[in-house]
Amino acid sequence: MDSRRAPATGDWLIGRDRHAEAAERIYAAAAELMSRNGYDGFTIDALAAKVHCSPATIYRHAGGKTAIRDAVLSRQAERILESVRDAIAGLTGAERIVTATTVALQRMRTDPLAIIMRSMAPVPGEEWLTTSPVVTRLAAEMIGVENPDPLAAQWLIRTFLALWYWPMDDADTEDHMVRRFLGPPYTADAADSIG
Repeated sequence: MDSRRAPATGDWLIGRDRHAEAAERIYAAAAELMSRNGYDGFTIDALAAKVHCSPATIYRHAGGKTAIRDAVLSRQAERILESVRDAIAGLTGAERIVTATTVALQRMRTDPLAIIMRSMAPVPGEEWLTTSPVVTRLAAEMIGVENPDPLAAQWLIRTFLALWYWPMDDADTEDHMVRRFLGPPYTADAADSIG
């Protein structure tokens, strides 16, 4: 028998890269639980029961609740980022930012895992989302800057989160607002061309 292949016992912790496979299965199950129950309703015990292992195994392969949250968020962000990358290919400046914001908002609003982030709305003193390296990397790529600009990334993150948490009732008004304030400098001529 090939020693690199797991025997057909159903034991998902036997295989070529046991740790990586275990972590991926744990993250997939965690995403499903968080989507169903929200982050506050997510527990390590429920996750262990779902993947048929002990809580100690969860901690060994994926870490605690915070580490799992960050890993699930990273995977979700990467899927959304792929859509954004396709949409902004070849764009620069304000049009890149406006397009990236619009596409990312559309994806976030339709992504089943968005419930994870919505249930973890930042509260004063607990701003993990706005300081997350994953979210900061996404913002930097949306801006399209070669050298990191933490202040610009923070501004875009906070603007994006405000639009996402509190969407406008009218999509046309939201689009106008995004183009006006994230796009080129506002002038009377630009206002006439927008709407």
